[in-house]
Amino acid sequence: MPTSSCHPSAPHHKLHAPDWFVSSLMMERALDAILRRVKKFDRSHDIPYLAGYSLDGKTIYIDRHLPKSFRYRGRDIEVDRYLILHEEVEKTLIDQLDLHYLHAHQIATRAEEAAVHADRVAWRAYDRFMQKYVKSIGDERLKKIPDDLDLKPYRDYHDYDLLQRMDRALTRSSTPRTMASKAFRQELADYMTAFRDQHRLDLRHGKSAARAANQPAPRATATRKPAAGSIATSSKPVTRASTAPAPRARGGKTSA
Repeated sequence: MPTSSCHPSAPHHKLHAPDWFVSSLMMERALDAILRRVKKFDRSHDIPYLAGYSLDGKTIYIDRHLPKSFRYRGRDIEVDRYLILHEEVEKTLIDQLDLHYLHAHQIATRAEEAAVHADRVAWRAYDRFMQKYVKSIGDERLKKIPDDLDLKPYRDYHDYDLLQRMDRALTRSSTPRTMASKAFRQELADYMTAFRDQHRLDLRHGKSAARAANQPAPRATATRKPAAGSIATSSKPVTRASTAPAPRARGGKTSA
């Protein structure tokens, strides 16, 4: 079917139920409508959490290392369309309704899940494929960051370590000059300053609480090493957001 038609992927079958009913065919038509509205699509950068968007919302970014499809029950399932749906819904909710990233992300992930199910693909299989390619904080592949990437997801997720890593990627000599604009570097610096101050406050509060308790730690835990991916800012280890697969980690999700 030509791409100039009203919905190039979903066939022109007459629905056998009112169009306000939940329908896989209607879901595919809605997804096609969103895909046609994407102004620019970019697969040439490293994107933490696998996908993202520009500050103005006109460009959708998908990580350059993510394969375009995976094999599921004898079919090749193309994944870009689901990620584009997620990012478009998320960005719209943030910009138009001023939602917190994590709230917008939850709604966008549900839409993504519905689109996956509409194509008769198990969410668990899709999510398992995605998790293989999430870039973690120590991933050496995080080198090429888009100049206009919206940092709100990383800010609202309080991913201080990841923002530090992105900043280091921009300062490498191999990074093109255009990838490290003054405005983008300043935005990164502002976010990191805010996170650094928050970390100091957390640490200070943790020490104050320990002094107020004025009790020695139990012997069973005194010599125990902190669990991997935790920091001792209080009497309990606190899992660092950046060591989890981040918002793209869905399982039942959160999903970074």
